[in-house]
Parts: sequence; C-alpha cells; structure tokens
Amino acid sequence: MYGSHGRSSHTARARTTGRAAAVAAAVAATLLAAGCSSPDGGSGGGGEPSGPAVRQRPKAVAPYWVNPRGNAARQAAAYAKAGEADRAAQLRKIADQPVAEWIGTEDPRGTTERVTKAAAAAERRALLVLYNVPHRDCGQYSKGGAEDAAAYRRWLAEVTKGIGGRAATVVVEPDAVPHLLARGCTPQEFHDERYRLLDEAVTALGRLPRTKVYLDAGNPDWIRDPGALVEPLQRAGIAKADGFSLNVSNYQTTASNIAYGKKLSPMVGGKPFVIDTSRNGNGPASGGGEETWCNPPGRALGEAPTVRTGDRLVDAYLWIKRPGESDGECKGGPAAGRWWPRYALSLARNTKD
Repeated sequence: MYGSHGRSSHTARARTTGRAAAVAAAVAATLLAAGCSSPDGGSGGGGEPSGPAVRQRPKAVAPYWVNPRGNAARQAAAYAKAGEADRAAQLRKIADQPVAEWIGTEDPRGTTERVTKAAAAAERRALLVLYNVPHRDCGQYSKGGAEDAAAYRRWLAEVTKGIGGRAATVVVEPDAVPHLLARGCTPQEFHDERYRLLDEAVTALGRLPRTKVYLDAGNPDWIRDPGALVEPLQRAGIAKADGFSLNVSNYQTTASNIAYGKKLSPMVGGKPFVIDTSRNGNGPASGGGEETWCNPPGRALGEAPTVRTGDRLVDAYLWIKRPGESDGECKGGPAAGRWWPRYALSLARNTKD
C-alpha cells in the first residue's frame, strides 16, 4: 500500500519513507458506513466492534474524521478482549486520532464516497491521500501506480466523483515531485507526463466546492535547497493548490519542517503548508545509511493532528502516514503499508504523554 517514501536522504536511493503505505494492492473489501479500509491493509475493517466509541476532538481544534474501525482501533479492541489493558491503552493513542485514508485502485469512487460520507455524518472533513501516479516510488518498496496516464486519469475521475460536494482535505501524490529531481529515478521520458498529471489532479480536486488540496513537496532532509523545488512545483500546479505538504511518512522534526516550509512558501506565491507529524516525536534516526527512513527503531508519535498550529503559514499538523503501518520489508517489517502491531506499540510507548 502506501509505502516507504519521504526519504531522510536527498539521494535517489534514500527513498521515500513509508508512505502511509504504498497503494499497491486492492482496497480491503468491506467498508462499513462507520469506517472504511485503505489500500493494502488499510485502516478499514468490518466485523467486530473496534472498542470504545471514538470521541471526536473539538472541531475547531481537529476538524478531521476519526475512523472508528481503523487498524489501531481494531488492534486496541483485540488487546482489550485478550485482557491486555496496557497494550490496548497504548494503541488508543493512535486509534483516537484522525489519520489519512490512502485511496487505492479497487473501486476508488466507492471507497472515496464511503469515507467522505462517514466523515460528513460525523460533521468532519475527510483526510485523503492520492498515491497512484505512474512509475511511483523509483521501483522501491512502494513501487507501482497506475499503468499509464490514461489509467491515472480514469482513476482520478472516479476519486473526484467519490468526493463530490463533501468536505475533504487531499494530499496529492507524496514524493512525486521530489522524485523528478532524483537522478536515475523517474525515467526522463515520463517527466512531462507526470507534471501534466499532477497539474490535472490539483486542478480537478480544486474544482470541488469543499476540497482543500496540498501538493507534496518532500521533506527538509531530501531536497535540501527549497529553491530547487520551485519550478517543479509550479509545473505540477502549485498555483492552483491550497498549499503544499511536508514530511509525509518521514521523521524530520516539526521545527525543521516549519523552517523549511517558511523558506519555500515565499518562492511559490506565499502558499501555506501542512506537516505530517505522525511519527516525528523523536525526530529522525541517527547514524545515516541508505534506509534510515525505513522502520527506524526508537521513534515516537508527534504532535496530535490540529489546525491550531500557532503559525499562519502552517495550516495543520496531520497524521498522513498511518502510525503502525510498515515502511517496507526492512528491519523485520512486513510489506509497505501493512499493519505492524509491534511497531505501533513502540511508537505509542515512546511518546511523551
């Protein structure tokens, strides 16, 4: 599913850290009205109740929908049923927060419709991620994407129909722009096509009456000179987006992302930005290496999702990568985007209350 993206290195091999899971596989079959699943072992589920009812935080603080049947909620319920109260309590730290729904390739319209309807019923915004651009992820753990441009356009049309007039915040194609700057990554003959597809996605989503659109711009430790992103972001449609996203599936600190975003923003028309704080509570792993971004030990949950960031340029802290889903088959982890209870517990236990 959405896999490892958002590299902690700016080289091609430093790859994008575990996208809230690579959208490679099909969306789980059963999505109930109260909850839905996402690509490759996403958040959804059916069957048994997910434990204590989700209590939405005040809308003025966190206006995004909490899926009561997400992976963490179902895991917490399983722990509680087994009498493992401590583990259940730890997993509630994740289960009680809104996390993004990554839209897969199986029934994109139906999936997106169910997510946005569930959010609307709770009087919340849906938080969605598009992650299906052709030649995705440099052939790494989250490789895949639409077969070609025509397939992507058909998929995008279904996604926009599924959102319709309901409130949604959408992050567009994590890593897709930074990968165009990574030598040997996206084949040169597909660069112009990718720019067109990204621009079309931003444009189509922007036409929806209640949708906010953020075009992904990597993280501070990847394309270290934000100026290098200006022309690529412009070609990808940043002028028509509500802003850009940073740190998706990565571990860079909130402070470093704010500093980086404030350098990039005036270069792209003063656009605001959102930061993925899902796993950056302890910052990035030290020691370097090609896969420091991939399931690093000792990490922690970051700031809870909120629109009250205290900074006019930072629209929100969001949990875009779903905590507890693997970055890829490294350090004992399952495939990118698969639920990994051990890692979820580690993130929760390392988090300062």
